[in-house]
Amino acid sequence: MTSSKQKLGFIGLGVMGEPMCRNLAAKSGADVVGLDRVADPMTRLAAAGVRAGRDVGDVVRDASVVFLSLPSGEAVASLARAEDGLLAHVRPGQIVVDLSTSPVELTRTLADEFAQRGATLVDAPVARTRAAAESGTLAVMVGATPEVFARVRPLIACFATDIALCGPVGCGQVVKIMNNMVLFETVVALAEAKAIGERAGVDPDLLFATLATGSADSFALRNHGMKAMLPGDFPERAFSVEYARKDLRYALDLARSTGVDARGARNVDDWFARAIDAGLGDQYHPVISRLIGG
Repeated sequence: MTSSKQKLGFIGLGVMGEPMCRNLAAKSGADVVGLDRVADPMTRLAAAGVRAGRDVGDVVRDASVVFLSLPSGEAVASLARAEDGLLAHVRPGQIVVDLSTSPVELTRTLADEFAQRGATLVDAPVARTRAAAESGTLAVMVGATPEVFARVRPLIACFATDIALCGPVGCGQVVKIMNNMVLFETVVALAEAKAIGERAGVDPDLLFATLATGSADSFALRNHGMKAMLPGDFPERAFSVEYARKDLRYALDLARSTGVDARGARNVDDWFARAIDAGLGDQYHPVISRLIGG
């Protein structure tokens, strides 16, 4: 007998994708089929009831909604346009939700390609940390029609607590890219403040603790500053310099296309480039504070 439970697909089970998929399977009440090039996440997710898909077609076949969590927009486009990729398997009425951070124009172009097959692409990039992905408290910026948003919001709520409809397709990416641009610029400001304060004789722990009581308080200060810069903890497999620079390049491309002189973002890009040249590209991106502090 065929199950009446909703069927969902999830492709990309990396640092963020695995915990999101786990929460989706645990809270949605749906049957979830996952797919990743690495076997280990699927082994762990089996305990949550996630079935390992054989290929893209197997994931898409019965799913009403397919989620993607991939490292870049280029990876999303490759998966979509491959000979045996998403566009070859989607059917009218299906929804594909891209949780990745992707270039705005690419997202809109792909949405048109899915629409030609009767399917709908939703951009829903996620913000916050892996810990937030684990606890189901991510923030998600969505680009979709209100009608489609109403359909996917309950599913996104399985792994997110703050879900914003930002406008039509592509607008979720705009907001996410701006979120990251502001974050990266704030991290540079914090690194500069730490370096200047230390050289002027102020203990950096006291500096950041005092800034947190004033108008300079921020998420970046309490997390990237206090939890990474102060202890000098810049692990790999976190949000690395290389990965952050990818997102920043999307912001710079968007700035150029809109005619905005984003010199603050260009300054961050320069620090990211220096960190990569110094062999720090795989480390958590606040590691640029080591270079700024000399």
